[in-house]
Amino acid sequence: MEEIKETRTAAQVLDTLLKSYRRYYNVLTEGVEPPFDAEAVFHSHDEQYFLLKSARLAEADSHEYVFFASRPSLDLKEVQALVDTAWQRGISRVCPHMNHRSSDVALILLADKVDPDAMEYIKKVKRYQSYRFTLHGWSSFQTVAMETSTGNLTCNRRGRDLVKLFRNIKK
Repeated sequence: MEEIKETRTAAQVLDTLLKSYRRYYNVLTEGVEPPFDAEAVFHSHDEQYFLLKSARLAEADSHEYVFFASRPSLDLKEVQALVDTAWQRGISRVCPHMNHRSSDVALILLADKVDPDAMEYIKKVKRYQSYRFTLHGWSSFQTVAMETSTGNLTCNRRGRDLVKLFRNIKK
């Protein structure tokens, strides 16, 4: 568990996060289906050629779907529901094919107060899906939760990269 020395509301931290995501992601704040407050989507297409574009050696498509939820408080039941909903919505957008590399789903939870049982649950969250034994790619799940009143952070194993993002948030 990490400590960040700042006291901001969950809504203020969400605004700061969305600003940083806007650089590389398409961020939606209006028309987002509940229970989420915002969504961010990233698509990447990579091609490798040999001398000419018509002599294509390889292609790879990667996608990332990030869901944001900001609440005054979070308990275990609500966190479980948010995790399940984010995973299901993210997976429903995946179109596996020969050139599909990965489609990752991420959930960022922000709350002024997070139940300790919910923090422990987040550490243990594991979701993974392979398509045709990874020949058509895979999907994995990252999640991180921040208790904005104390600055406590927790994440699952795949969400460690997201913790770095929170360290970069300036006061």
